[in-house]
Amino acid sequence: MNKYIVSLLLTANLLLVQFCFPSELNTYQNKPFTVVLDAGHGGHDPGNLGGGFKEKEIALDIVLRVGEILKKTPNIKVVYTRTDDSFVDLYVRGKIANDAQADLFVSVHCNAHNSSAHGTETFVLGLHANKRNFEVAKKENSVIYLEEDYEVNYAAYDINSPESFIGLTMMQEEFLDQSIFLAKAIQDNFTSNLNRVNRGVKQAGFIVLHQTFMPSVLIETGFLTYKPEGAYLNSKKGKGEMAASIAEAIKKYKTHLEENVGVDFSFESSDHGDLVTGDDTETVVEPGVSFRVQIAAGSKAVETKSYNFKGLDPISREKEGSIYRYYYGETSSYEQIQQMRQNAINKGYKSSFIVAFKNGEKVKVQSVLKSN
Repeated sequence: MNKYIVSLLLTANLLLVQFCFPSELNTYQNKPFTVVLDAGHGGHDPGNLGGGFKEKEIALDIVLRVGEILKKTPNIKVVYTRTDDSFVDLYVRGKIANDAQADLFVSVHCNAHNSSAHGTETFVLGLHANKRNFEVAKKENSVIYLEEDYEVNYAAYDINSPESFIGLTMMQEEFLDQSIFLAKAIQDNFTSNLNRVNRGVKQAGFIVLHQTFMPSVLIETGFLTYKPEGAYLNSKKGKGEMAASIAEAIKKYKTHLEENVGVDFSFESSDHGDLVTGDDTETVVEPGVSFRVQIAAGSKAVETKSYNFKGLDPISREKEGSIYRYYYGETSSYEQIQQMRQNAINKGYKSSFIVAFKNGEKVKVQSVLKSN
């Protein structure tokens, strides 16, 4: 196996452990929905200068406007990779998002081409489907050459070789569906709300997306080299409208997740009755009993992937009537399931509760516990 693929696999495994099993210092109760907004380029990297406009300035203005809109929405936290004309290494941008345990990473850029090409396109991490996608990613990835120690930080990448990006999709693969959902929502808003030319949702090997471990997209808001589009993106009106469309798509994404698994069925806990023991002795459990933590319920079937449930794993799903119930973990140890419930609470599932199953049937917790 090539060295760069080995390196990517090791990085993916390390980040998976850090993301899904954070230390107690990094767990939060009532964790807000965190969005990391990344304005491309900055500082001594102006980005493209098509039409006499500066990509770094337009991207930053749009990102700050998106942030101001999102901050007005309850339970959304906004984190910026930069808020001024400063240069931030690509790997640092990803680290900012990972350290924030972000739910989304959104990078904003402007396009350029030596033709009359125009319109918006939003990228998710993936293999270059064609030469054009590769060239767009290559242009954005060339920023690494402006960084100190880029040979060390990006030893696994050769931006001139499409083959070197085969391993890039490994870390982001499990987030692909979510990334595409957000990317499509963004493109739909640009098209329906602003009448922008829709160049579609695409995949390409952007290093900045590879550095993140969450659903992530890179938006090319338009071509500065196409005079009408460049003038629009450089205008107050254009930046404001683009920002509003992006923010609306992010809120739609958040609502989509909440509608799928956001129904509060905490009142059901009285039917099962968590019993918290007050000493260090192990609780005796009847044979054939297992415990799970119910963390959510909803009317739609959601994939039982950890990224849909704030990194919790394993997740199981069962349908009762018209409602899907989602459970975290399964064990015959009551002490262990209590720890798992606390982990779920730390992840933000405050209304989670323990459910007991005996021979496959749901029963009250108290009914299967024996006094020692």
